Formats: sequence, structure tokens, C-alpha cells
Amino acid sequence: MFHAYAAHEIGGELKPFEYDPGPIGDDEIEIKIQHCGICHSDLSMLHDEWGFSEFPMVPGHEVVGTVAAVGRNVKRLTEGQTVGVGWFCKSCMTCHTCMNGDHNLCVERQGIFGVPGRFGGFADRVRIDQGWATAIPDGIDISSAGPMFCGGITVFNPIVQNKVRPTDRVAVVGIGGLGHLALQFLDKWGCHVTAFSSSPDKEPELRKLGADEVVNSRDPEAITALAGSFDLVLVTVNVELEWAAYIEALAMRGRLHFVGVAPPVTTEIFPLLLGQKSISSTPLGSPATTATMMDFAARHGIAPVVEHFPLSELNEAMEKLRSGKPRYRLVLDM
Repeated sequence: MFHAYAAHEIGGELKPFEYDPGPIGDDEIEIKIQHCGICHSDLSMLHDEWGFSEFPMVPGHEVVGTVAAVGRNVKRLTEGQTVGVGWFCKSCMTCHTCMNGDHNLCVERQGIFGVPGRFGGFADRVRIDQGWATAIPDGIDISSAGPMFCGGITVFNPIVQNKVRPTDRVAVVGIGGLGHLALQFLDKWGCHVTAFSSSPDKEPELRKLGADEVVNSRDPEAITALAGSFDLVLVTVNVELEWAAYIEALAMRGRLHFVGVAPPVTTEIFPLLLGQKSISSTPLGSPATTATMMDFAARHGIAPVVEHFPLSELNEAMEKLRSGKPRYRLVLDM
């Protein structure tokens, strides 16, 4: 039996829960969980904000642990190896998209929880398809590594997909669980990095994380003064802002890129057309990109800033997340 914490109704309290996963699949691995990050997406699923949550639900999709068992087809991973897994845990592996290396875009991809028969990482163990497990390289502190498999890859993937160059000027809008990792990646990538934050008291901390300058994200005059500045503006927030001002802040061929689930974005096309500017978005990343991210993080000492909770205080940790108080990620220790 697997032991977990589950909600049995929308917005319900997470309570002890047991389930029998059945025989391990031929292509599956079983992970004995050591740490699991808590992400705002867990709250969104718990409250069915996206309309496809299934109950009972065991959330948790920033898992780090050791391989406890492997299916008979598993060759590249061995028992005892330390691995991590994020939101996605399975894709078809045969469609054109998967064969092209974009497993995270497969139409048959599955989340680690929230669909019938799948339970997540607020538990002692979890099973996933072997293809979605990432071996954790030396030099990574596994106690804080969980958020890299959602928050980290969410902001690293756009750097790869948009072919960001070390000479680029990049802005990050919203310096929370996602943004504080984006600052570190972009700084080590070699970019000139501007942090847009609504919390001016964070400036000394943001500069330590890699920001070359810090701008008030709710000051229209400050944003207007930066017109034509940025090759990429990476938006991590899920709130409505004055998007026309951020589009104006883009350099020619610049891109306004969303990784947060923001409210509907409306804009005039003419400012985009004149500067050959664009609006885009990406979801997480492929297993290969995730492995590249972890190697890059190990090489440059990049890590989330985390606060730890024991699994027994899960509901308290969820309440802290709900209040918007974490700086910057929360991690459960099993």
C-alpha cells in the first residue's frame, strides 16, 4: 500500500489516504519520495480552477526521491538512483511530437495526478513512466531540488525555446516562486536582467539573485522609460497588468512571453506589427530539456530558495502558500 494525503472534495482538507497501485508496469519506475515541493498549481487543482480535477486527489508534482523498483523494460535507471519528476509523468513516446523531442507537447501526455488512477507526490511513493524521470546530477542539494521540476523548468524552457543569447536584455515580471529562479538562470546565461516587482523591499535580495536592475511593475512611468529595451519579457504572474506598456518596452523583434496563467490578454496588433514583436507562451519542458537544466544548475550553483515543512504539517504549508507569503518555494520532507 502507498501512504499519502488526499482531498476527497473540491477545496477539501488533505487527510491520510492509502491506495494499492497494483503491479508495476513494464515501463514504470517506483520512486520512494524524500522531498516534494508545493506549487500554486496544486492549489489550483485542489480547487478545480481549471475544470478537470478528479477526486480523491493526492496533489504533489515536484518529486525527488530514490528509485525503489523498476519494470522489466527499464534499462537506463537502477534501484537506489536519485531522480526527480515534475508535472508530466507519461507521454505516448511514438507520435511525431514525441519523436521530435517535444514530449511535453504530446496530446496524450499525462499529469502525475488529477486524472483517474493517478496520485501525486504528497505521499511516500509514486509511480511514473521511466521516460519522465530525470537523474539528479552531483552538486545538486536534493532537499531543495523538487521545485526545479516545475518552477525551474517552467522558466528555463523559454530560454531554450526562444534561443535567448548571452547578449540579450531580458526582463522578468513577477519575482516569486518562478521569477526568483528565472533571475538566476538568466544571470548565469549571461544576460542583462531586469526584475519587475510590485515589492520594492525585495530589491537587495533580487540583486543577489541576479537582477542588474529592479523596476516597480505597477509604475507606468518607470515602464514607459524603458521603451524599446528588451529582447524578451518573461511574465510569471497570473494577474492583469498594463500589457501595452510591456509591449512598448520590447525591442524590435522582441517577445512578450507568458509562463504564468494570466487573465485574458488583449492588445492592439499595430504595435506588434510595427516592431515585428510577438506574444508567446510555453508549458514546462521535455525530459531532455529538464536534464539540461539540472546540469546547468549544478554547474552554476542555481537552487530554489525554500522553506521546509514535515509532511505532517502539509495543511499548514498549503495555507501559507494560499496566503502568498512564501519566499520563495515550500518543500515537504518525507
